[in-house]
Amino acid sequence: MTTASTGDARHADVLITTAFLAPGDEVDMLLRDAGFTTRHEPELDALPAEERTAILADARAIIAGTRPLGADDLSAAARLQVVVRTGVGYDSVDVDAATRRGIPVCITAGANRQAVAEHVFALLLASARRIPENVRNLADGRWNQLTGRELRGATLGILGLGSIGKAVATIARGFGMRIAAYDPYFDEEFAATHGIRRATLDGVLADSDFVTLHLFLDDSTRDLIDAERLALMKDDAIIVNTARGGIIDEDALVDAVQRGVIGGAALDVFAQEPLPADSPLLRTPGILATTHVAGATREARGESGRIAAATVIAVLGGGEPQFVVNPDHRAHVSPEVPA
Repeated sequence: MTTASTGDARHADVLITTAFLAPGDEVDMLLRDAGFTTRHEPELDALPAEERTAILADARAIIAGTRPLGADDLSAAARLQVVVRTGVGYDSVDVDAATRRGIPVCITAGANRQAVAEHVFALLLASARRIPENVRNLADGRWNQLTGRELRGATLGILGLGSIGKAVATIARGFGMRIAAYDPYFDEEFAATHGIRRATLDGVLADSDFVTLHLFLDDSTRDLIDAERLALMKDDAIIVNTARGGIIDEDALVDAVQRGVIGGAALDVFAQEPLPADSPLLRTPGILATTHVAGATREARGESGRIAAATVIAVLGGGEPQFVVNPDHRAHVSPEVPA
């Protein structure tokens, strides 16, 4: 879809690549009412280089989705003053390149916290009660009453006790689960209040019946859950990933599930997205996959869009950005920003 909301199609103040935002929606109207022109390009990275460069050239702000926004794109955007990623993960944006340009990269922190936490439990319950398998059996005419597992009394291991990890822990208490957690910046006060046991990363993996990932993807976490760490887990444990696909070595995961090293996995994110139709992740019994929709609720997307619009309006109006992930950008700010 290619749409410029106002003005010349090639000249827009705000370039929007987030797929769930559309011309004429609330975010579009907020920006237009503030006096800015907008252009929607959810598949910007798929356009021919010359066309992509021309579109980027006049953008003063980019509201970005999960599609890549690389150094070349940022270099082409000569007037760019801010990038806002609609979500909390920003690995799709070349943050280093933005920092060198003096451009703040912002996220919409907190907007999808509850949505992702609820999806974790949708995946946990579906896996523990073998719901996809049950549905397939019934559709095929087989009345097979499969035996599942309860969450109550089980240990939930949380890797990453940040905003979303804390929301997951709060829900887990309602199910009567025991909770163990690992985080490099562990919140002792929250843990004490919510009965969370602090453990090492390997300790969480070894002791938990269910493990859920809530870590950022960077060089320190890429393939963090590899064959060696999967082997630490209980042979009936289930691992859930709604963070980023690159955190788990997917080949090692498929092998571990096939060989019974672990009980199964439920994934909402993948190293390559969209996930190829021939991926073994889709053909391995015991692995449940959804299409990166943990944060895809009306409420979360609406709030994320509003935060993004407010950030853009503030920055282009001379104000301060919020939820900045690269505060070092200030050291590179040019004394004159093109108007």
